[in-house]
Amino acid sequence: MAADTSAPRVPALPLRSRPWILTYHSVSDPTDDPYGITVSADRLDEQLTWLRRRGLRGVGMSALLRARAAGERGLVGLTFDDGYADFLGEALPVLLAHRCTATVFVLPGRPGGSNDWDPLGPRRPLLTEEGVRGVASAGMEVGSHGMLHRDLTVLSDEELRQETWGSRDALHHVLGQPPAGFCYPYGTADRRVVESVREAGYAYGCALVPGPLAGPLALPRTHVSHADRGVRLRAKEVRHRLRTRSAGTPVPGDAG
Repeated sequence: MAADTSAPRVPALPLRSRPWILTYHSVSDPTDDPYGITVSADRLDEQLTWLRRRGLRGVGMSALLRARAAGERGLVGLTFDDGYADFLGEALPVLLAHRCTATVFVLPGRPGGSNDWDPLGPRRPLLTEEGVRGVASAGMEVGSHGMLHRDLTVLSDEELRQETWGSRDALHHVLGQPPAGFCYPYGTADRRVVESVREAGYAYGCALVPGPLAGPLALPRTHVSHADRGVRLRAKEVRHRLRTRSAGTPVPGDAG
């Protein structure tokens, strides 16, 4: 079965081209946050203000990759994993105020569900199908995070296909077009998983620290927490540049 190629295409990046991509999750009260994945709306505002003061602007992944292919700099990728419902009420107004966009990676197998894959909680609601359409209509990119938020590296071939191909088909049904990007749950992938994402027709994939798999279908990202303010963000930016330099990519005069 051939992959559906009707989604908007984005240019493939060279293997060693590594844009700076920030990873968010829930935007809500970070008081009860055992995994360190929640930021408040005020802290998100502070972080985006820090980026803009450095001459940087956050954009979604497809826009970032197209801009880099055209030689444009000064852009940072903004991604929000898991598709929390709080994106619409908390994150979106802050993004729009800063004239930023983002990619929201959602779980079409859990519409209106919760993050019950996190044993320590707290339980947070996920976007409904209507909410996913609301994200897209607000100018944000929607990508796939698989169907159910499972570790793809331990699944059978059929289960893996359902997470990659199946989630793309499900989002096509919700949005009217298939998503361009895929984000690996837990940030982990292996060669079999990456190949399944490729065969499903995704133009890019996002991981966390993909190691030797790094490339257009396993782009490394930087996790952002509520504790990240100017000094910590600057340290993470420098670490990104050093890793890019060690990979053999010329380091430009900005983070883009």
